[in-house]
Amino acid sequence: MTKPSSVRALTLDLDETLWPIAPVIERAEAALHVWLAQNAPATAARFDVAALRELRDTVALEFPDRAHDFTWARKVSIERALVAAGDDAAWAEPAFEHFFEWRHRVTLFPDALPALTRLAARFPLLALTNGNAELHRMGLAHFFVGRLSARDHGRGKPHADFFQAGCERLGVSPGQALHVGDDAALDIEGAHAAGQPSAWIVRPHHGMPPAPLHAKPVFVGADLLQLADWLGA
Repeated sequence: MTKPSSVRALTLDLDETLWPIAPVIERAEAALHVWLAQNAPATAARFDVAALRELRDTVALEFPDRAHDFTWARKVSIERALVAAGDDAAWAEPAFEHFFEWRHRVTLFPDALPALTRLAARFPLLALTNGNAELHRMGLAHFFVGRLSARDHGRGKPHADFFQAGCERLGVSPGQALHVGDDAALDIEGAHAAGQPSAWIVRPHHGMPPAPLHAKPVFVGADLLQLADWLGA
């Protein structure tokens, strides 16, 4: 069992670990539709928010080798909608940028900032994410030594090589880097398969996974301040 004293660095999930993601995406998709109504009205009339989301999911299913790249899939789906409605496909880039701006309007969990302050003062933190959030857009980059996304690497969690690439970025062995995340399959099982100890953040709205964990996280808690206490940060 990994002890707090043996941890030299942290890899840290973002969505649902530092902020809730569902309301962020809902607001961003609504803002995208408003933008389309103003600039590409035929597309907005043909595709409501749900239809645009379905189109994005269709693109991901058609290209499983690129489904990890959320930015690419969203841009392609917007372009498809524009073309199908007879609007100018060139609107895809500014439409995505509008969506992406709203995607970064997150509301941090109350514990996130104080915990990041404490953890970053003690350990190098590397953001390890399947998503496309950019830390500098949210004023959080100064807490981290870097960020590795599935888009950067070519695939993401739960693949072991993704976790191992994160440890290489940090200059530590997998056994010395504690992975912190909320998702039982992606974060906890994934880290375990890569040889990393894990800390499982189970917030009240997360609930327990449908199947028992095979991996044994070294820490389970309801928020990041509990983790900071456990680590002595």
